[in-house]
Amino acid sequence: MRKIAAILLMLVCWPLLAGQTVVNNLRIWAAPDHTRLVFDTSHPVNHKLFTLKKPDRLVIDIKGARLTGPMPAVSDNPLIKQLRSAQREDGSLRVVLDLDTQIHPKSFVLRPNSQYGHRLVVDLYGEAARKPGEAVQKPVKQLDSNGMRDVIVAIDAGHGGEDPGAIGRRGTYEKQVVLAIARKLAGLIEKERGMKAVMIRDGDYYLGLRKRMDLARSHRADLFVSIHADSFRDPKARGSSVYTLSKRGASSEAARWLAESENSADLIGGVKLEDKDDVLASVLLDLSQTGTGQASHEVAGNVLGRLRRVGRTHKPTVQQAGFAVLRSPDVPSILVETAFISNPEEERKLLDPRHQQKVAGAIMDGLRGYFHGSPPPGTLLAQLKSRQHTITRGDTLGAIADRYNISLASLKSANGIADDVIQVGQVLVIPGT
Repeated sequence: MRKIAAILLMLVCWPLLAGQTVVNNLRIWAAPDHTRLVFDTSHPVNHKLFTLKKPDRLVIDIKGARLTGPMPAVSDNPLIKQLRSAQREDGSLRVVLDLDTQIHPKSFVLRPNSQYGHRLVVDLYGEAARKPGEAVQKPVKQLDSNGMRDVIVAIDAGHGGEDPGAIGRRGTYEKQVVLAIARKLAGLIEKERGMKAVMIRDGDYYLGLRKRMDLARSHRADLFVSIHADSFRDPKARGSSVYTLSKRGASSEAARWLAESENSADLIGGVKLEDKDDVLASVLLDLSQTGTGQASHEVAGNVLGRLRRVGRTHKPTVQQAGFAVLRSPDVPSILVETAFISNPEEERKLLDPRHQQKVAGAIMDGLRGYFHGSPPPGTLLAQLKSRQHTITRGDTLGAIADRYNISLASLKSANGIADDVIQVGQVLVIPGT
């Protein structure tokens, strides 16, 4: 009799269990301005969020769902103290976040892709987070003792967090190797006089493509460098590539900027567009994008030339594509595909810190060559490039070197002088110290 009752109970409950959503996993990613929770679910979910105070908590109810496995431990998260969950009588799963502070939550669901199934994403923004539409405070660029600013290079390590990017045959994540190369490049830039690095992503968290572009603009970057690792179905594909924004991508971005009030009120080349008619605004934006595109192409060519010294390049010339991350109208931008992570040999190299350093060094050489040849006005590099001395009666090379606080050898080397002979009226280039 008991067996019959148990069987009947299973038959009654089976339709409910079969239609129940399973939460397979919960992943947490802490970014500088928010924390993201990603629930991996077996089906699309219906959910609701609400906050409670004294103490601060966030409650997430997922209708008709059950959790398999324990809640992940939380450590060193700026917003979350701990997580707990419970199955409710109505069949829903309740997840409670005990918080360190009040938060502004946002949530959305994602459809399956090549790497993940259905997902529920919850983003937590602390009280100190910028409100939507609030202007980004632009930091003052670093100045030297002469009032000249550094050249700012924004370095963007692609992907991050729940987005691993391409995955190599050995299980290597693109997001990890490009972050390692980005950090090495930042270290080289910080050692270079007159240059400063800004890391767009400096940890394992996800940033939207336009968020990356906005961060570069908020730091008033002179150049945006996005670092990636390529992938292709043919494991023999190999080599590095450098991309700039295509004309088609630039045109669509111009239309977007002109259509959105928050962007049309922004500064393009120091000119506000909000008080201009449509034709004039379009012309001004086109001029800005033309200058940005030319600079992007020149620096991309420099970087590609240096990458050839490290290994094979996939294409002999700079490529163009409509990458959203390259679309800032007023910041020259390039995207570097460092290698094919889908190629086993190149995957092995990408994991090698020595090869990572070589790639970072090649990119640095390209940036140095570009900025020393075309330094932005008002920068220390521009001042160093423009330093010249015209020989007058009584000048000697030793006295000139002492005057500019440089070595006699560097002065001779910069001017191709083999002996001590100089002439009145001769113009010498004064190298940087």
